[in-house]
Amino acid sequence: MSNSNLFLYIGKPIKNEYGRVIGKIASFALTPNGKFEAVYLELGDGQFTKHPMESVRFNGADVTFVTKIKSQAGTLCDHIPLIWRKDEALKDLLEKKKINPEVFQDLHGAFSSVLTQLKKEAQVLVDESMIEMERCREEIISLSYAIANLEIEHEIGKVDEESYKSAFVLLQESLRRASTEKTDYELTKSKLSGVLLGDQMQSASKPKIYADQVVGNPATRLPEPPVVVYVKEMGKTGI
Repeated sequence: MSNSNLFLYIGKPIKNEYGRVIGKIASFALTPNGKFEAVYLELGDGQFTKHPMESVRFNGADVTFVTKIKSQAGTLCDHIPLIWRKDEALKDLLEKKKINPEVFQDLHGAFSSVLTQLKKEAQVLVDESMIEMERCREEIISLSYAIANLEIEHEIGKVDEESYKSAFVLLQESLRRASTEKTDYELTKSKLSGVLLGDQMQSASKPKIYADQVVGNPATRLPEPPVVVYVKEMGKTGI
């Protein structure tokens, strides 16, 4: 889609991935060369927020907002195993003496630093997913009580049939969205936790490799095995 066409979406409603309208597009932020960099949203409560363009998907007349947790989780689930595999390959190359220790230390330090940062970001998303799961759980409970009260009032004749059907459809649709959203956050948390746990387990199963051990630094060589001398015990007459 051309840049100029995006301005046609200003004022259009924007929905989240579950079909719930969360606000409308207020404006866009552009770089000096005219590239769209971010989108400004006016939320339902009147608050303005700024998000990267990757958070918004345009599909014809529909605009969908993708939550940060899901978009970043997918990236982290790809990058963490990749960086870990590269670091393990680097260790294998050192063990086979295909690279020198200085190069190993430099690249290993870089990989470790990136991996540590990615793990921190993944843990933040795990915590945020748990918060969203609890929010969805509370919403599901609240909607369930709302449906139960609607059924009771309809049963005793205080709610007419037309109002009952309209309210029932609305509540059921909201319940479906909340349940789907909760399931998505559960899956996201499970994937992130699996990536973090898998990395920890695989790291623990492999012995640590140090550069000086591979090149045979005398300071770190294992000690020579002790020499055992067996002395035959002799009696007094043999002295």
